[in-house]
Amino acid sequence: MTSVLITGCSSGIGLETALAFARRGDRVHAGVRDPARAEELLRRARAEGLTLDVPRLDVTDDASVTAAVTAVQDRHGPIDVLVNNAGTDVTGPVETMPLDRARTLMETNFWGPLRVARAVLPGMRVRGTGVIVNVSSLAGRTFAVPHGGFYAASKAALGALSEALHAEVQPFGIRVVCLEPGSFASAVRRTSAAGQASESDPYGADHAWLDRFLARVAEGAADCADAAAAIVAAADDPGTPLHTAVGKDAETALEFLAGVTYEQWLPRFLEQAESLAGPRPARSR
Repeated sequence: MTSVLITGCSSGIGLETALAFARRGDRVHAGVRDPARAEELLRRARAEGLTLDVPRLDVTDDASVTAAVTAVQDRHGPIDVLVNNAGTDVTGPVETMPLDRARTLMETNFWGPLRVARAVLPGMRVRGTGVIVNVSSLAGRTFAVPHGGFYAASKAALGALSEALHAEVQPFGIRVVCLEPGSFASAVRRTSAAGQASESDPYGADHAWLDRFLARVAEGAADCADAAAAIVAAADDPGTPLHTAVGKDAETALEFLAGVTYEQWLPRFLEQAESLAGPRPARSR
């Protein structure tokens, strides 16, 4: 029986991934930051007759990560597969985004996966086997959209970390995969600083416009169960490329961007955004 630890399982891709592994009979540890938010996961598991362990695991807290991983290993044995899924998306302009919000995003999307990976790696290394699946984003592989720079930076950083980690742990029999999903329904709860911007914020109208575009894109998002299936497949298949796009929109976007410069991309992006969100607001100093 494979032991799988998944972070961020209260909703979206994490919830579906926990159920997908459990359906195969794997021993699933579905980490959640707030156990009170695990009600939907547990309800669906009971409805299907599935057994899940739901440890409290806050990826932004060193003590929480250490306690959760230690408890899982003490009670249930070694962790075979780690799925670093927990993440958040905060939009905001580079100049005026509150730095505490930007730091929180990086703590969750970059430092969080690193914390959990470092907690499970010693056991995997000693046993000479293990799989780490880092759930990144298409945003980490493509050009950053306006007001999406911090999110894109966090995911690009996770991709770079995955590359280095892959090369470092491969000699120990450990495999690393960095999956890059496109748009999936409620995959990440996007929050915005647009509504908190002061009336004098020179980026306020532009930020709100970009958020309208992202909301329209999300209306056509794919089912999170499809992303979960891709995660299970990546954990199983040693031939999965380190960087793997998930979702038709992600695959199409990467094909389109092959050989395209930022200067060529930006006007096309803005045209697409205006087609969904209306004319881009005029800027004021």
